[in-house]
Amino acid sequence: MAAVTVAAEWQLLYNRYYRKPELYQMQWKHVDLTRNKVACAPFGGPIAAIRDDAKIVQLYAESALRKLRIFNSAGVQIAETVWRNPGGRLIGMSWSDDLTLICITQEGTVYFYSLHAELIKTVSLGKDCFEHSVVECLFWGNGVVCMNEAFNLFCIPDFKNPNPVKLADTGLEEMPLCMAVIEPQYTMSGNVEVLLGVGDYVMIVEEDGVQQTGSGLGPLQKMVFSRNGKLLASFTHDGRLLVLSSDLSSIMFEYTCESALPPEQLAWCGMDSVLLYWDDMLLMVGPHGDPVRYLYDEPIILIPECDGVRILSNTSMEFLHRVPDSTVSIFQIGSTLPAALLYDALDHFDRRSAKADENLRLIRSSLPDAVEACIDAAGYEFDISQQRALLRSASYGQAFCSHFQRDRIKDMCRTLRVLNAVRHPDIGIPLSIQQYKSLTPSVLIGRLINAHQHLLALRISEYLGMNQEIVIMHWACTKITASLAIPDANLLEILLDKLKLCKGISYAAVAAHADKNGRRKLAAMLVDHEPRSSKQVPLLLSIGEEDTALVKATESGDTDLVYLVLFHIMQKRPPSDFFGTIQSRPLARDLFISYARCYKHEFLKDFFLTTGQLQEVGFLLWKESWELAKNPVTTAKGAPVHIPRVKLIEKARDLLSETKEHVFESKAAEEHAKLLRMQQEFEATTKQPIFVDSSVNDTIRTCIVLGNHRAAAKVKTEFKVSDKRWYWLKAFALATIRDWDALEKFSKEKRPPSGYRPFVEACIESDENIEAQKYIPKLSDPRERAEAYARIGMAKEAADAASQAKDNELLGRLKLTFAQSSAASSIFDTLRDRLSFQGVS
Repeated sequence: MAAVTVAAEWQLLYNRYYRKPELYQMQWKHVDLTRNKVACAPFGGPIAAIRDDAKIVQLYAESALRKLRIFNSAGVQIAETVWRNPGGRLIGMSWSDDLTLICITQEGTVYFYSLHAELIKTVSLGKDCFEHSVVECLFWGNGVVCMNEAFNLFCIPDFKNPNPVKLADTGLEEMPLCMAVIEPQYTMSGNVEVLLGVGDYVMIVEEDGVQQTGSGLGPLQKMVFSRNGKLLASFTHDGRLLVLSSDLSSIMFEYTCESALPPEQLAWCGMDSVLLYWDDMLLMVGPHGDPVRYLYDEPIILIPECDGVRILSNTSMEFLHRVPDSTVSIFQIGSTLPAALLYDALDHFDRRSAKADENLRLIRSSLPDAVEACIDAAGYEFDISQQRALLRSASYGQAFCSHFQRDRIKDMCRTLRVLNAVRHPDIGIPLSIQQYKSLTPSVLIGRLINAHQHLLALRISEYLGMNQEIVIMHWACTKITASLAIPDANLLEILLDKLKLCKGISYAAVAAHADKNGRRKLAAMLVDHEPRSSKQVPLLLSIGEEDTALVKATESGDTDLVYLVLFHIMQKRPPSDFFGTIQSRPLARDLFISYARCYKHEFLKDFFLTTGQLQEVGFLLWKESWELAKNPVTTAKGAPVHIPRVKLIEKARDLLSETKEHVFESKAAEEHAKLLRMQQEFEATTKQPIFVDSSVNDTIRTCIVLGNHRAAAKVKTEFKVSDKRWYWLKAFALATIRDWDALEKFSKEKRPPSGYRPFVEACIESDENIEAQKYIPKLSDPRERAEAYARIGMAKEAADAASQAKDNELLGRLKLTFAQSSAASSIFDTLRDRLSFQGVS
C-alpha cells in the first residue's frame, strides 16, 4: 500500500519517472512574486526580494519605502534593509557562489550585499554604462554580463576581483531577442562567451571578436545552457523547442509546443529534460515521449539545481527531479525486484507474517544489491519517516548478508542526520544528497556560520569529525561585533568559555577582530591567552602594547620577534624613552647593541652616553677611527689628512681614562694616537704614504729601509723598544736593502744583547750565505752554529760544531739534512760512532 501511495505522485516522461515533493510551506507573509524582483541561490540557498519599481503595484499596509528582504528557502526572514535606490532602477539581482548578493542598477553601479543585508562594497561598470543605461543583465555562478542602451556588452568575470571588461563591439542597432552565456570554464579561450539571438542567426561575442553561427535556426526567443555547458535549449519564434550542441552545429531534438508565445522562463531539469513556464502551466519536455504538464494558479520561479529544479511560489517550495533508479526499483507499482521484496519483507516481519521469510528466500542471491538499493533510496528521500523505513529495511536485510560493508548504513545515517538538520524550516537549506556531495560538508559549514547558525555548524562539525576552529572563530568575531553593550571583562569570560573548546585556536585572530571593532582593551586581554608568540607579539604592537610585546618577545627567546618589537618602538618613541625601555631587559639591550654596532653608530653612542657607559663610547670612537682609515679625508691637493682620526682616538683615550678598569685601553689609545701623529710626520717628510696604520716594528723597519736612522731611533725611544727587538728589526731592515757593510758595521758597534743570531738569520733569509759565514762563527751555542752551517750547506763545519756539542740526536737530524750527499752522511756517521764509543768507554 505504501508503494502505491509513493508511486502515485510520480509522473512518467517517456521511460523515466519524475516527482515533485513539497519541501516547505513558505512562512513569509504578503510576498507576491509578481510584485517583486526575486533572486534565489542554488544549493538550497537564500532568497532575496525587493519590490519591482518597474511595475505599478498597490500598497496595502506596507510602507512606501522599498526594502531589500532576505529569506531562507522556507520563507523565514533573515534580514532586511531599506533600498535607497541610489543608482537608478534595479536591473538585475543574483547570488554569487559565496552567497554575496549582487545588485546592478541602470547607472552601472554594482552593489555587493552580505547575507544579512549589509552593504559590503560598490563597483562601477564604467563611464559607458553611466552615460548609456544598463538594460539587461545575465548572471552565472560568479560573474555577470551586462548590455547597455548602446548595445555594448560589459563583463565582470569574477566577483572576487570585480574588474569590468568591455567585450567586442556588437555593431547592433536594436536589442537582441535573447541572450545566453557560456561560462569561462566551458570555453576554449577560458573567457566568457555571450550568445545573442539576432534575426535568424546567433551572434557569439567574446572579448576580442564577434562571429555568427546557427544561421537559419532563428529567430530564437529564449536560450539557456545546460549546467555542464554542452547543450543549449532554445525556443524559436514559431513555437519549437530546440536542444542544440553548444556550438549550434547540430540539433539533438526538437519539440513543437502548442503556443508560439515564448515562455516566461526556460530552464534545464538536470540533464534529462527542459522546463518551459507560461503564466499558468509548467511544461516538462524530454527527448522522447509526450511532455508532462503541471498546472499552477499562482506565479512560480524556477531555480535550477545540479539534479533538478526547485520551484518557488507564493505559498510553497517544491523540488522537481528525476526519481532515482533505486527508488523506482522499490516503489514502482507491481515491482518484483529484490529491493521491493526486501522492503515488503520488513512490512511482513513487523506484522509477524511468514511471508517475510519467503521474500528473503526468493532474493537470497541478490540480497546485498537489495540492501544497497534501500540505503541509496533512503538518501534521496526528504520525508524522515520514509528514510527510516528504507534504512530499517536495509538493516533487516543486512542481518542475513555475510558479505556487505557494515559501515554503509552508518554512513548514510550520518549524512541524513546532517541533511535533516539543515532542512529544518528554521535553517531552510533543502539540500538533496547529490547537492550535498557537490557542495561538500566544509562549504555547508561555511554557509551555516555566515547565516549565524553557529550552534548547528558546531554540532555538525563535531559529528562529522571536522575541525571546529573555523566555527568557534567566526562565532567569537560575530559575538564581539554584536555585543557592544557588554563590558569587556564579561565578554572576555563568555568568549574564553567557548574558545577553550578548541585546542590550538588563534586567540590573536579574535583579538585582532576586537581591535578592529574599537575594543582595544578586550583585544589586549584576549591576546594574553595566545600561546604562540609569533602571533601574539605582532598583534600587541598593532594595538599599542609595546612594553607587553617586548616582554612576551624576550620571554619567547625568539630574536626575530625581539628585533621586530625593537624596530617598532625605535620608530614610535623618543630615543630617551627607547633607551629606558631596553636598559632593564638584557636580551633586548644586547640585541640592540649588536645591531647598532653595525648600522647605527651615532644612535648607539647616544645610548651609551645616556646610560653612563663612557668606556663603550670610547671603544666606538676608536672603531670609527679605523672606519675612517678606509675612507680618509683628503686635502685639496689629494694628499690624505689623518688629523680627524687622531682626534677620535684622543677622545676615546679621554673617555677610557674615566674608569680604572680600562687603564690599559686608555694607554693603548694614547700610544696609538702618538704613533699615528709620528707616521703622519714621516709621510709628510718622505712624501710617501707608506707609514700610516703600520705597527711600531714596521715603522722602524720602513725608516731604516729609507735610510732615516734618526727617525727609527726616535720611534725606538718614544715607544721604549727593547735593544733585543731593535737589533732584530735593524738587522733585517739592512738585509732588505742589502747594505752588508752597514750590517757589519752595526754588528761591531757593541756586543749585540741577543747575540749574533739576528745577523745570521737576516743573511740566510736574504740568501747571502757568504755574509752569513761572517757571523755564524760568532754564535756562542755550538748547536746554533751547527744548524746555521747546515742551512747554508756546509756539512763539515756543521759536523764539527755538532761534535763540539756532543749531541747524537743533533747529528742524526743533520745527517737527514744532507741525506742526498753520501760523503756528508759518512762524516756524520763517523762522528756519531766516535761519540758513542766515548760514551761507552
